[in-house]
Amino acid sequence: MREYKLVVLGSGGVGKSALTVQFVQSVFVDRYDPTIEDSYRKQVEVDGHQCMLEILDTAGTEQFTAMRDLYMKNGQGFILVFSIILASTFDELADLHRQILRVKDVENVPIVLVGNKCDLEADRKVERWRGEELSKSWGCIPFYETSARNRINVDEVFYDLVRSINSQNPMKGDKSKKGSKKCKIL
Repeated sequence: MREYKLVVLGSGGVGKSALTVQFVQSVFVDRYDPTIEDSYRKQVEVDGHQCMLEILDTAGTEQFTAMRDLYMKNGQGFILVFSIILASTFDELADLHRQILRVKDVENVPIVLVGNKCDLEADRKVERWRGEELSKSWGCIPFYETSARNRINVDEVFYDLVRSINSQNPMKGDKSKKGSKKCKIL
């Protein structure tokens, strides 16, 4: 069984832990308790293959940014999360993206962009088209709007990241090809 090291990154309060716990345990955590670092393991089947996901839920607060280089060095794929109700969380993603590319020292890293809290549409501050444009500017990475509360697109985010890792680093004997990249926006 292939193992995957996934890292969930974003500003504090965007719902990284809620998204991760919803995926791993199928429960919604509605109280905000700032994370330093939590690690989860979950076995899933993606495209007929058993996979063991090791998910690192990281701190979004400034005081733990020194730990990020280590997360980024060891991670195989990244979920970059912003809150659709707080524009500053979207604006901060460009720095995270640059840092990932610098630490990994490659041009193309498996990343999924996530606009969380889509259940709070009435409070939206980041329009959907901004996420779509950012996805395209980063090489057509997958973009999802999610709700950890209502479990909207939660599984899809993690499964799509596994697919992105597989397309860049196919398993031995896997006949799937690295094809042309189409933007996946959901």
